Order: sequence, then structure tokens, then C-alpha cells
Amino acid sequence: MPSNRDLPVPPDNSKTSTVPVSLDRSALERVLARAAELHAHTLEPADNMTEGQLVELGQEVGINSEYIRQALAEERTRVAVPEERGVVGEAFGPSVATASRIVSGSPSQLLGQLDLWMQREEGLRSKRRFADRLTWEARRDFVGSLQSSFNMSGRPYALKPATDVGATAVAVDEQRTLIRLDAEMGETRRKSVGWSGALAGTGVVSSAGLLGWAASIPGSSLLIAGLVAGAWTTGALAAAFGIARAQRHRIHRAQLALEQILDRLEHGEMRRPSNPIADLISNITR
Repeated sequence: MPSNRDLPVPPDNSKTSTVPVSLDRSALERVLARAAELHAHTLEPADNMTEGQLVELGQEVGINSEYIRQALAEERTRVAVPEERGVVGEAFGPSVATASRIVSGSPSQLLGQLDLWMQREEGLRSKRRFADRLTWEARRDFVGSLQSSFNMSGRPYALKPATDVGATAVAVDEQRTLIRLDAEMGETRRKSVGWSGALAGTGVVSSAGLLGWAASIPGSSLLIAGLVAGAWTTGALAAAFGIARAQRHRIHRAQLALEQILDRLEHGEMRRPSNPIADLISNITR
């Protein structure tokens, strides 16, 4: 009869296996996000970290301080953009156009260049000034109309339909700054939705009224009335879809304009126009 020493020993499942397990990128992101969430729940209100402490913590876990500072700059320039859902978002596009980029230079220097460019080239005027942010609005006076009419820049004034155009600048390090531009297009979208809905509704209601009127008259041709009502409804719906398409194009142009401004800022192309008429208009619009 075998002794207890000769019997096989069952594995001890209470110990964690030391076999390394590889994680793909998606799993790694989920694990890190969950760990950060669990850590955040353990923090008391008095446990808020300074940016320097956060940089040190990131270095302890092997994250480059450059990436921590960039993430901090992105957080400070973050703009709460509402999530677009439903038919309106799909048909008319987003209500805000945004663009961001890291460029060389100090925040004050870059904001100064942007301010001159927006007022000289985009038909805007200064609205609000903060420590790290500037906002502009469209110039709609006589001089602004004159500037748009001459169009010395040779480009459409794609940012003038925006209610507000803003620029936020946050230093990433001593040589670089994160610039975020945003254009609020919610007012133009609301107007487009209103006009589009009014056209579609008018087309449907008038067509239904025409059919009802034709049905109430003895001897009238319902076929002809139906054809006329169908053509009228089709035209009204086509016009409504055309307004929605124009709004999407307006948003696209504003988005492209923001990207082009960042291109010029990144490559140092924020120069004064050489045309004397453009110089004159620029001096008047100051």
C-alpha cells in the first residue's frame, strides 16, 4: 500500500501563476483605464495633484514626461463638444469645428500672430481676451463688408458665419505650445434646420391641401392634382436637402480654414500682405 509521500501532490491554485501573459493594445488600454479609474476612487478631495507631481508619477511608471506635459496641455485646451446624434447631426453636420496642433513658439507670441491674422485675413474682430485664450467674432460693419468685397486674400471668409472663433494656447515645454482653434457654428446650423424644416413642412402641407381641394370639386382630375402635388413636394424636399448640404459644406470650409491657419502658423507664414490695397484695408479695419 503506497504511503502518503508517494501520492501526487495537487496543484496549489491559491498562488498566482508566474507565466507571463501578453496583452494586445485594446486590452492594455482597458487595463490602464480601469486601473486609473480605481485609483481615482481612492483619492480624497485633498489628494489633488499638481502638474509637477503628475509628471513625477508618470515617470515612476515609465511614461515619458514629454507625453505627460502634452496630455496636460490637451486637457487644459479641451473644449466640451456636444456629441452629435440623430437626424440633425447626420444631415446638417456638427455644430463646432475644431483643430489643434503643437507648434514652436511661446503662447503669447503665437496668440499675437493669430490675432493679427484673424483680424486682417479672416474678416473678424477681437471679442474677448484671456490669459491663454482669445476669441473673435465676425465684423459686420461697413468696413468689414468692404474687406469681404475686395477679398484681397483670394480665399473665402469661411469663419465669418461662426458665432465665435476662439484660440487657446498652452505651453507644452519651453519651445513648444499646443494651439487649439474652435469655431462655433451652432447658430447657422439652427437657422439651416429651421429653414429646411419650414420648406419641407410647407411642401407637404400645401400638397395635401391641393389634393383635398381637388377631391372636393366634382369632375376634377385627381391624377393631375396628384402629379402636381408630388412635383411640389419633391421640389420642397429637394430644397430642404439642399439647405442641409450647404450647411455641411459650410462646416467643412470652416474646418479646413482652421487647419490652414495652423499650417501657416506652424510654418511661419503669418506675414503681412504685400498688396497696397490690402494694406490700406488692414489699417482701416484695425
